Amino acid sequence: MKRVIKAAALAVTGALALTACASADGGSGSGSDDGERVNIVGFAVPEAGNKAAAAEFNKTEAGKDVSFSGSYGASGDQSRKVVDTKGKDVDYVVFSLEPDLTRLVDAGLVADDWNAGPTQGIVSSSVAVIATESGNPLGIEDWDDLTRDDVKIVTPDPASSGSAKWNILALYTYAKQNGATEEEADAFLKKVFGNVTTWAASGREATEAFKKGVGNVLLTYENEAILAKQNGEDLDYIVPDHTFLIENPGAVLKDASPVAQDWLDFILSDEGQTAFVSKGFRPVGDLDISGIEVEGANDPAAPFPTPTSLSTAADLGGWSAINAEWFGKDGEKLRFDQLYAEATKQ
Repeated sequence: MKRVIKAAALAVTGALALTACASADGGSGSGSDDGERVNIVGFAVPEAGNKAAAAEFNKTEAGKDVSFSGSYGASGDQSRKVVDTKGKDVDYVVFSLEPDLTRLVDAGLVADDWNAGPTQGIVSSSVAVIATESGNPLGIEDWDDLTRDDVKIVTPDPASSGSAKWNILALYTYAKQNGATEEEADAFLKKVFGNVTTWAASGREATEAFKKGVGNVLLTYENEAILAKQNGEDLDYIVPDHTFLIENPGAVLKDASPVAQDWLDFILSDEGQTAFVSKGFRPVGDLDISGIEVEGANDPAAPFPTPTSLSTAADLGGWSAINAEWFGKDGEKLRFDQLYAEATKQ
């Protein structure tokens, strides 16, 4: 089955998102219903980081008696939902990638200077990795192994998921890093796309499918693989020598409760970033993580190996340029869709 499974997956995601939004503690922390509340809408992957940070925030003077409500799902879908509802009952948003947040800026819901701070609006980071079945029975070592006939891949769909776009860019820049021409990079991508068994609606749904035995390779965030291992899942993951830096933006809405800004400030503090690190995210800012052990990492004492080569969105001209070349909207068929169609034609 190819991308046709996406519609059913999206329906499930939407139902879960609405349920979470109705929950007083679905987003993050404890806190008291007698105090203020921060309503979060975000992509699925940082929920665990938000919960860990919120537990620490509640210990501060600013966070005392603050409760949280959370709606989590595929990044693009969540971003469009906030715009469609004009930001009603939303205080803080966190998305997989910048265009999902700038959509809210364009809609007048988030201030133009949301990215003016020292981290340029980025609240968490990670890298693209390859997860395998326990023991790595296929002997996967690098992106090139994903073209093999015995590889069956689970990855999100870029139509809804930011995680999918990071994965595709990791594959593309790997090919280019190894001297491929544009035509050779396209050929490499088509071989990988031809091995995709499931295009899931979000990074989290891709992980859930893999955990249930779908496919034998998962393309995912490093922190998502670490969190799965923290939760007792029996899998391995590889940080390739070349990979792509994942940068997740967050912002407070213009009409948000004032405590939402306190929450964002806390996330960017050393205490907040330490909470995110504990769930497998690489820190943003200047946090010194020496001495911090991260359960579930390949080496808990040195959880975030430095790749030999690391590409960024800025290397490709930024997200406006990337989307203009790769990922269309409203029926546009750009580079990804063209390669997908060629890879999966019968």
